[in-house]
Amino acid sequence: MLDVTLLRLLTDDIGTMQRLLELIDAEFQALSDRDLPRLEQLLGEKQPLLAQLSQHGSERSQIMLKLQLSPDRSGLEALAERSVHGADLLARSDELTALLEQCQNANLRNGRVVHTSQASVRSVLGILRGGSDTPNLYDSRGGAAKIASQRPLSQA
Repeated sequence: MLDVTLLRLLTDDIGTMQRLLELIDAEFQALSDRDLPRLEQLLGEKQPLLAQLSQHGSERSQIMLKLQLSPDRSGLEALAERSVHGADLLARSDELTALLEQCQNANLRNGRVVHTSQASVRSVLGILRGGSDTPNLYDSRGGAAKIASQRPLSQA
C-alpha cells in the first residue's frame, strides 16, 4: 500500500517538476527581456510548486523510513525488489531525477543572466558616479576627461 502512495507522489511530482521547468524557461525569457512584472508573476507561480515538491519529498522520505529503508536510491531499489510496482517506482524516480537536473541547469543559466545583468548595472553606475574603475572618458572638447573624485549621480 505504501509503495502505491510512493508511486503516486513520484508521478505527481513529475507533473509539478515539468511545470516548474516551463516556468524557469519562461523566467529566462523574461530576464532576457527585462520584464520585471512578468518575473514577479512567474515567482508567484513557482513558489507553490516548490512548496509542494518539498512537502512531497518529506512524505516520500517518511514512507521510506516507515518501511525501514533509507530514503535514497538504494532504499528505493530495495523497495522495488519486493514490490509489484518496483519497475514503475524506479522509472518514475529516474524521470523525476532527470527533470530535477534539467531544472537545476536551467536555474543556473538564469543565474548567469542575473549575474551578467548585475555586473552591467554596476559598471554603468560606476561610470555615472565617476568611480575609480571607470574607463577613459572624453570631455566636451574631445580631450581625456579627468575624473578623479566621486560625483553625485545628479552631476554625472
